[in-house]
Amino acid sequence: MARKYSKAASKKVEKVMHERKKGTLKSGSGKKVTSKKQAIAIGLSEARKEGKKVPKKKTAKKKKG
Repeated sequence: MARKYSKAASKKVEKVMHERKKGTLKSGSGKKVTSKKQAIAIGLSEARKEGKKVPKKKTAKKKKG
């Protein structure tokens, strides 16, 4: 089975996680990021912008009825 995320994307997330741990990671609004989930999301978003192999964001499914 093929990798979902490229090694380069993993490195990007790893770098962002270190920034979060040091307390230097900031969100788009400029606030300090403390959440692990938010840090991963930022890392994947940056990797996606750089053209690394990262699956597309999941969108909410519309309910029928």
